[in-house]
Amino acid sequence: MARQQITNAQDPLHESRQARLKLASEGELPLGVLRDEIDASWRRSLGHGLDCLQGEQVGLGLEQGHDLRMLLERNRLLVDAVTPELDYLVSRQGKAGIIILGDAQANVLAIEGQTHVLTREGLRDLHPGSCWSESLRGTNAIGTAVVEGRPTLINCGEHYLDRLSPFSCTSVPLRDPRGEVIGVLDITREGVMAQPQDSLSTLMLAAGNIESRLFGLCHPEQLVLAFHSRAQYLNSAWHGLLALSMDGEVLAANDSACQLLQVPRQQLLGRRSSELLGERSPAFIARLWQGAVSSVQTAKGEFFFRALQLPRHGQLSGSVAVSKPVPATQSPALEALAGGDPRLARNLRMARQGLGNGLPVLLLGETGTGKEVVARALHQASPRAEKPFVAVNCAAIPEGLIESELFGYREGAFTGSRRGGMVGRLMQAHGGTLFLDEIGDMPLALQARLLRVLQERRVAPLGAGDEQDIDVALICATHRDLKRLVLEQHFREDLYYRVNGVSMRLPALRERDDLGGIIQGLLDKFGAKGVTLDPALAALLEGFDWPGNIRQLEMVLRTALAMREDGEQVLTLDHLTDCLLDELATGTTPSGSLKDNELDLIRTALGRHQGNVSAAAEALGISRATLYRKLKQLRS
Repeated sequence: MARQQITNAQDPLHESRQARLKLASEGELPLGVLRDEIDASWRRSLGHGLDCLQGEQVGLGLEQGHDLRMLLERNRLLVDAVTPELDYLVSRQGKAGIIILGDAQANVLAIEGQTHVLTREGLRDLHPGSCWSESLRGTNAIGTAVVEGRPTLINCGEHYLDRLSPFSCTSVPLRDPRGEVIGVLDITREGVMAQPQDSLSTLMLAAGNIESRLFGLCHPEQLVLAFHSRAQYLNSAWHGLLALSMDGEVLAANDSACQLLQVPRQQLLGRRSSELLGERSPAFIARLWQGAVSSVQTAKGEFFFRALQLPRHGQLSGSVAVSKPVPATQSPALEALAGGDPRLARNLRMARQGLGNGLPVLLLGETGTGKEVVARALHQASPRAEKPFVAVNCAAIPEGLIESELFGYREGAFTGSRRGGMVGRLMQAHGGTLFLDEIGDMPLALQARLLRVLQERRVAPLGAGDEQDIDVALICATHRDLKRLVLEQHFREDLYYRVNGVSMRLPALRERDDLGGIIQGLLDKFGAKGVTLDPALAALLEGFDWPGNIRQLEMVLRTALAMREDGEQVLTLDHLTDCLLDELATGTTPSGSLKDNELDLIRTALGRHQGNVSAAAEALGISRATLYRKLKQLRS
């Protein structure tokens, strides 16, 4: 008898099995045997009239492939937001278990990982398209999490149905920006889950990332902020999330935001960010536009903020910008962008001519070389100048959002879609110019659909059966090596040839020999006509390598201008912060033996190519302008 008691104590299924047998024979569930939350779920299952000893229930739920497609369409927003996290979970947990995604009605949308275990255990009714609500399957991590609206652990033996006893499951509900459960993410394993908190922590982190994406998907035209009282908790499952309108109205908040601000969600919605954060909205948004973590002191203490998504309208444009037609005089003249570089001027003229004759233009160059500025100037110099210019940054939009952004969607196309639907960026550019920045970062699946649109000049919004004709001039840009991406099969070869009509490379700032003219042009642009640089500052800027290119130079000049006293017309080293001075000093031309070695390399290359500067520059892997600049610096 003692040995039998020890065996029973070591058997995690014993108590639940005994409770199940008593329930089956007497119709009553014994008290105090199961955990409170499991006991409550079993009693709900019993109330649904379910037999705990029932076998496989084929025919319940949605079983047909057509129904699964309908499910996926209705839950497109959720699927798009979850897909990156699902891939991550499969890579980390898929070898030891099964990852399941369910919707708000506990319908299974996806199952990944060791799915062969389900077949081996006879669970043929657990597959994409089936429904696992408590009313149909009793206590289970997906259905119970939907009912409870909180993380759920169902250990080995605690499922209501006896046939599920070999499995342990952990699940977390997924919420939309309104706080409503939109789905469930589940990890299922065979046997007792020895460390359930590990699985729960993994799922909570994934759920936090999914919530962040859902905020962007549901509020594509608003500012989305992550915040926490501790900076290291930003981008975690515990950060607060807010969606703000351009005038600072709170449109949505997650549970963590309500807890951190100590304000219920219904009282939070509609309030101004200035009330909560003690900041004037325009100034606060302007700081977040810089992309760094920002902190503010509030009545609740200090909070750290980071912009996850920037608004696309107004002066503070975000990942997507739509420009109304403006007179050409408001856009930099195309010829002026070349400065004193004749080769660049020739390339710009060819790009303008190609775009005007229906050829796509591909702009190549490092980050910060002004690819969007050139794209806008090309548009203004084209016959479409009075039509829209629509810019889309393919690297700045979450992967799950880019398809609906480009193609738009009809009302009701998926759960969470906006009333009235949304016109896609392709259709917004109809008649004008579409600028796809960082096209090298576009997901492969979207590349195929974009290729079809470019070939057929027709586009169908998500959820729409009809296609619409589209007429756009196309400019693409990237800082990546598209040829290499094609070889590595990260970029479609057929799309590469479709976008590579007139290709031109924008030189890096360090390769240009007209830095003085560029600086003067930027000063004029910033309203500082007549302001000049003293020789020491000019020499420092001339000798710097400019890894951030024109964007970095703009920030240096704007900083120096901001530090002027009234009436000052000459910028000096005193107008730069110590950090900027240190950065500029460390990036200048080397000295000593390193300088001598570099000069020797240049002399050798010139000698080997009989003084041919172009050939020597190509052998050294630099441009002719860079070679001339280095010779001038090294000989000084």
